[in-house]
Amino acid sequence: MKELGFIKVAAATPTVRVADPQANAQRIIEQYTEADAQGTAVVVFPELALTGYTCGDLFASNVLVEGAKAALKRVADAGRQMGAVAVIGLPLKKDGVLYDCAAVVKAGKVIGVIPKRNLSAEEKRYFVSGSEAESIFLFGAEVPFGTDLIFLCSDFESLALGVEIGMDLEGPVPAGTRLARAGATLIVNLSASPEYVGNESFRRLMLASQSARLNCAYLCVQAGEGESTTDLLFSGRSMIAENGEILAEREPYGEGILYADVDASLLAFHRQKNRFKSDLPFRHIPFALDGQDAPLDRYIPKNPFIPEDDDECARQCRQIFAIQAQALKRRAEHIRAKKFVVGISGGLDSCLTLLACARAMELMGGDKSDVLAVTMPCFGTTGRTRTNAETLCRELGVSFRTVSIGESVKCHFADIGQDFENHDVTFENAQARERTQVLMDIANMHGGLHIGTGDLSELALGFATYSGDHMAMYGVNASVPKTLIRRIVGEIAVSTPNAALKNVLLDILATPVSPELLPSKDGHVAQATEDLVGPYELHDFFVYHMIYNGFGPRKIHALATRAFAGEYEDAEILKWLTLFTKRFFSQQFKRNCMPEGPKATPVDFSPRGEWIMPSDASSRLWMEELRGLDV
Repeated sequence: MKELGFIKVAAATPTVRVADPQANAQRIIEQYTEADAQGTAVVVFPELALTGYTCGDLFASNVLVEGAKAALKRVADAGRQMGAVAVIGLPLKKDGVLYDCAAVVKAGKVIGVIPKRNLSAEEKRYFVSGSEAESIFLFGAEVPFGTDLIFLCSDFESLALGVEIGMDLEGPVPAGTRLARAGATLIVNLSASPEYVGNESFRRLMLASQSARLNCAYLCVQAGEGESTTDLLFSGRSMIAENGEILAEREPYGEGILYADVDASLLAFHRQKNRFKSDLPFRHIPFALDGQDAPLDRYIPKNPFIPEDDDECARQCRQIFAIQAQALKRRAEHIRAKKFVVGISGGLDSCLTLLACARAMELMGGDKSDVLAVTMPCFGTTGRTRTNAETLCRELGVSFRTVSIGESVKCHFADIGQDFENHDVTFENAQARERTQVLMDIANMHGGLHIGTGDLSELALGFATYSGDHMAMYGVNASVPKTLIRRIVGEIAVSTPNAALKNVLLDILATPVSPELLPSKDGHVAQATEDLVGPYELHDFFVYHMIYNGFGPRKIHALATRAFAGEYEDAEILKWLTLFTKRFFSQQFKRNCMPEGPKATPVDFSPRGEWIMPSDASSRLWMEELRGLDV
């Protein structure tokens, strides 16, 4: 798992006995051992776990404090043969005052101690606030002590551990912000936050937003079973977040260990992309995982562009459609365009483009008849797509025009000496370029805009005819992948009150994706795109993880085989990933002169700032990594 950039982390909530450090040490050792056996890299225990958080004025007792120190020694000794790092909460006295601390233990040694900085009013009764750049003498050794410690993993460079306690997560400038600025990619919070209505939602929001803002993983472990219930209840509701997403959450009550596989290399990539520079003078404490590893046990969604929650998916589909329509409205108003001209094929991409044009015209206060849909039948056009195109236009109330291009293309073939029976790339591309010429000239005739239909998936693969369907005066689908276009059209279909419109949209969704450039066979499509370039659900998976997450071929393949297990064989995924990689590098010249259009998803290939890449970049390193895969 480490070779793919992942590490396993754990939030362990033991049952405590208040004011009994030895009993608590025993349970911590048991959970430490269990987590280590699972290949965990970092296991974290709650705030003041060695004594219990609810000791009250007993914290003033030297008997309890010394007992906690002895219990820490026992835990450290038990961890001599373990590969995992353990972070354990306890009270520690230094220079005659008491601190609420987190001790970081590795291979039998305490390698650092972090005191709590932000104390509640009640905690100030027992503890003092921590500071920086100090040390503490523990078990015969001087140990770094302070809030300025970052623990760097020497054999997994993407892992930099920062530690905070309880309320250090809150406040105008949370401790985690300083830790992230100092380089921490994994921030752990040892907490004892009571259970009450609304608190779990607040903590979930806090962790998700902090991890997104700081491009880090956040682990918050909560005190739970065994704490005193004199005034409060502690539920052990722990959470692990990564870059804005809650990876795992433990159900409240009882004891247990919450695990998650954190993608540390992903976090490092986003830090680099966002120019997240380490700029604070923290002390760096090295440690090694010494081969500690575990099999990947993380859910990998098949459709990373599409939320799995149906309500959220519907909301995002509506938002993307609104972005397309509003952007088109703004462009048309700026250049005083009178009409929108769309090539309508009866296929999926032109369907969404036409829907966006109709909506933009509504927003402009214009008449939908000023949206001119042009169907251009040729050698591969089928009756199904032609009928669907006509029905769609009729139900939307847009203008519809047919321009048959067959004779024009044949004339062009005669001019250049192309044999009609030679169904090569020239045979196909001539049709695509003729259609673009017709659309642009009609737009010129009417003072309008030719709106392109090409989508993100086609741009990634370069599956478009250069200066044919590759070109337009504006493009609304350019950052929307094929899988997501399906969902947007589906959402419009289920929400429309127009039964006829709904039916034609559903039939368009059920039509095989095809450019229809080869002569049809018995009235059926002779050219299925996914037979030629592979399944779009795979390509959309590849493009998301390559562009948005910065993953290499080896990692993309490993994640894809997990996400699509049972649907595609590993060798088939490798075949299509190899084709994707070859085409992605060879087709950059098309992306470098693509039309303008709005960014609506996290991935966009606009050469005007979103994706800058030379057309002649070498794919050698990527292809060598693919050839090295053992499938």
